[in-house]
Amino acid sequence: MKANESRYWDMLMELGTITDPGQPYTRRSFSERFLEGRQWLTEKMQALGLRVHIDAAGNLIGRREGTDPTLGTIAIGSHSDTVPGGGRFDGVAGVVAGLECVASWNERDIQLRHPVEIIDFLAEEPSEWGNSCTGSRGVSGFLDDGLLNTPHPKTGETLAQAIRRIGGDPDHLSVRKDIAACFEIHIEQGSVLEHESLDIGVVNAIVGIVRVKLVFKGQSAHAGTTPMHIRRDALAAAAQTTCEIRRQVQRMAEDGSGHYVVATCGQFNVRPNASNVVPGLAEITIEMRSDHRPCMERMYTLLHEIARQAARDMRVELEQFEMLTDTHPVLCDAVLMTHIEEAAKSLELPYRVMPSGAGHDAAFMSYVAPSAMIFVPSKEGKSHCAEEWTSEKEMAQGVSVLIEAVERFDVNHLAQISDSLSY
Repeated sequence: MKANESRYWDMLMELGTITDPGQPYTRRSFSERFLEGRQWLTEKMQALGLRVHIDAAGNLIGRREGTDPTLGTIAIGSHSDTVPGGGRFDGVAGVVAGLECVASWNERDIQLRHPVEIIDFLAEEPSEWGNSCTGSRGVSGFLDDGLLNTPHPKTGETLAQAIRRIGGDPDHLSVRKDIAACFEIHIEQGSVLEHESLDIGVVNAIVGIVRVKLVFKGQSAHAGTTPMHIRRDALAAAAQTTCEIRRQVQRMAEDGSGHYVVATCGQFNVRPNASNVVPGLAEITIEMRSDHRPCMERMYTLLHEIARQAARDMRVELEQFEMLTDTHPVLCDAVLMTHIEEAAKSLELPYRVMPSGAGHDAAFMSYVAPSAMIFVPSKEGKSHCAEEWTSEKEMAQGVSVLIEAVERFDVNHLAQISDSLSY
């Protein structure tokens, strides 16, 4: 293994101690705790000899120069922010992995031909401004004025002002054209690798995400005196929609096409929300994900049909059907995937090629550079919770694959990425 298991683990656990008290493990983007974590990262980067700065999009970057100034940059990174009550691995493991890559090269006196940047992408998790992947959007051209001018729901501070507050410069965002390759290592956040007793996942695609807000408007009424056949129950329409889209998407998942499809209703708001009142209003958010754009479009169309039918069945109005998020699935770069597979073989680590059901910064980076991801197992598939866990050995194996894959790319990549190429 090229990673030093204990050194990497000690760094990972140390960063985990920087958390909101009483709610481990929490470092919300833009918060005081988040900035403490970034100060820790800055000091570690500087101790490794990296040149550290914050770019216009608010990303923290540590740079190690290469021996050939004509070659593009190898980016290694993920994010250090967390969801509330999140774990010590999601995102964080990928940033600390970058530190271990540099420590390994320093220790073995290896100077790569390409410059390398370790990147802590800003606000990968959804922030209080309602968007995610802020930093990777910023360097790939997807952080527009509409997002930047969004106010914080409580303080009124705009996202642009928040980026300035932490050291960014949103007035001078630019699309990166100098990156030759982008690598991200991440916990799987699912249970496939654990169930199949595999050490490594080679990600071939990152799902697109569609989120839709639906509002059903009926009529509140007394729960005891209103006969069933004349009720206008908004909650019943929302529940029917939720159950039916789940049933239809499960059929799609089992149709033999091999495409990854999931649908989830994670938000349900009912008014007046009283046990003895027929609900007059119900709001739900349905999220649909797939690694295949036509599947996403099919699910969206199905959802609209299902919601309209549910409204008719329950004699209510479908007052709102609003697209909140629409990101396209992306494919990981085949060449980088080959380097990861060869690295896993070289280290005698069993692996499988698999899609990512979660969104990642690598998805946005794929628009400006060849990008690829490495997965390591997640115990019982748990993530976005304090119980999130990947063992010391499993993490070191994944980081070793990352180091080996980057070294293979550095040797085999012959020229700087051409500005004429489009990703």
